[in-house]
Amino acid sequence: MEQDSDEQLMLQYQAGSADAFDVLYQRHRKPMYNYLLQQCRNRAIADELFQDIWMKLISARESYQVRALFKTWLYHLAHNRLIDHYRHSQIRQAEQNGHLSPTPDQLADNPGAQPDCLLDTQQQIQQLMGLVQNLPADQRDVFLLHEEAGLELKDIAYVTSCAYETVKSRLRYAIKRLRDGMDHD
Repeated sequence: MEQDSDEQLMLQYQAGSADAFDVLYQRHRKPMYNYLLQQCRNRAIADELFQDIWMKLISARESYQVRALFKTWLYHLAHNRLIDHYRHSQIRQAEQNGHLSPTPDQLADNPGAQPDCLLDTQQQIQQLMGLVQNLPADQRDVFLLHEEAGLELKDIAYVTSCAYETVKSRLRYAIKRLRDGMDHD
């Protein structure tokens, strides 16, 4: 079962195999969670979205059809759930504040002091994470789907409902902005 493709596993899960679901979950949980955490920068929200996406997958198992790679389909679910989350949070903020304002970003918890030899690396990682968060939303989404989720450009085009060339351009501009930002400091 470990060697079966994701699509085969999903079809096995559709037929009632809980073991197939377990293999899918183990394969995709870390990259999916990292993608969500990078997108929303809040562990509690990432946890909620992560759970919602897997519940959506469970609910959709009866209607699942192999139309694209499973991974592409899964990240399509995640992308749509993120869009829903952003819409709802913007509406709540507008109601509370009378306008839209971004929530403060929080970096992943960093227990204890880092050794001096790792300080520069840690600072570079935090700088890069900050730069990623400051990318325009469409570029950030494409960049994270490519780097965190490991999706190919054609799959990102499917997930985001954008043309392939648009995705390619957004990724190129995102990488250029990140390089320029890292070189600037």
